[in-house]
Amino acid sequence: MKNVNEHPTSAPAAPARSAGVPSGGAGQGERDTRARVARLILEHGPITASGLGERIGLTPAAIRRHLDALLAEGMIETREARSQKSRGRGRPAKWFAITDAGRSAFVHAYDDLATSALRFLAETAGEQAVTRFARRQIADLERRYHPVVKGAPPQQRLRTLAEALSGDGYAAATAKAPWPGGGEQLCQHHCPVAHVAAEFPQLCEAETEAFGRLLGLPVQRLATIAHGDGICTTHVSSRSLCEGEPADGPDIDDEESGRTSL
Repeated sequence: MKNVNEHPTSAPAAPARSAGVPSGGAGQGERDTRARVARLILEHGPITASGLGERIGLTPAAIRRHLDALLAEGMIETREARSQKSRGRGRPAKWFAITDAGRSAFVHAYDDLATSALRFLAETAGEQAVTRFARRQIADLERRYHPVVKGAPPQQRLRTLAEALSGDGYAAATAKAPWPGGGEQLCQHHCPVAHVAAEFPQLCEAETEAFGRLLGLPVQRLATIAHGDGICTTHVSSRSLCEGEPADGPDIDDEESGRTSL
């Protein structure tokens, strides 16, 4: 007979696999509960074990077992008590917070959802619909970057673009091309949609097209994180930046001018 104290009194959570929480050797019910504990810490942390128990309806022993497993998997970490002024003698309560690895696990779950949505779009409306979606997805970024890039001196526009990308989490930098003939490279060390773009390269293609319009120069994508390379690398033509002017804006239909998120 199962120990009823080890299961939540409220509705069951989504499977841990969908939340990206490592399952170890636990059964499905155990994984479901552990995923719910991790999500509560993500949404309400830092939080104490007693606070989790009150929200999820588990005994202290059951909560401790799930917390120990999540700590071992690197999904959560302990923090020092926020304040001990109101506490009496004894050990201060531990607070639990999500780690970067734990947060990434939940992000990958949304990647799976975005990939499924694009598969459905491709199956029902064709590959051209995915291409239009990708261009619409990049349109907001291009519109935001356009006045910044255009306002920079021509020789500084590539660096300005890299700084704008870094501000959005792409960890971008510039470098000289490592071969004769000149040119520069735009290097992005992080890609927020790499898992989705691995199956739908239209996202990378739309981004590359936008870079060309922003810089007013021929560009060529040499490598992508989505395809297993360590860095997304785009070559910018050796033609003088002073000869190119950024385009007036993203060349897309008005109906695609809204912002759409994966």
